[in-house]
Amino acid sequence: MKRLFDILVAGATCGMLAIPMLVIAGIVRVSDGGPAIFRQVRVGRGGRPFEILKFRTMIVNAEKAGGYRTADRDPRITAIGAFLRRTSLDELPQLLNVLKGDMSIVGPRPDVPSQESEYAPEDWQLRHTVRPGITGLAQALKRSTATPEERTAIDLRYVRSASFLLDLRIILMTARQLLARTGN
Repeated sequence: MKRLFDILVAGATCGMLAIPMLVIAGIVRVSDGGPAIFRQVRVGRGGRPFEILKFRTMIVNAEKAGGYRTADRDPRITAIGAFLRRTSLDELPQLLNVLKGDMSIVGPRPDVPSQESEYAPEDWQLRHTVRPGITGLAQALKRSTATPEERTAIDLRYVRSASFLLDLRIILMTARQLLARTGN
């Protein structure tokens, strides 16, 4: 049921937002001449690597200028990138990851492989028993304010109690957070 829900929601959303997504891609591309899409290897269900897609919000080769985490007012973030991050529009290409089966609408946010060292081995394994999501319980509760330890605890809580009803609740909580932030 979850996979069918993911396909229906991702497919319908891609259809409705195809033109705005093309406009965003064009703006990102024109803003500094770099690629519109950022691709990065992440860890999926079963520990399998996959390539996540996002609208690029940072300068070209930003990973060489710093790590995978960003700080407030990170100088690597472009002007359009700051807006895309604030509104979460940078995440829209991940709908293609959902359609492909690498991700789900709801699940723990996907880690980069180097983050494995931040976990106890059993927690890393448990975390990857489900597909990673575009949004998750940690994002619904804390958006991007959770510490890595808080995020891990919340993600593991989700994995242990995952259900379709919880996913619907997380989607509603995420929407409320996005609308509250946009209204500021």
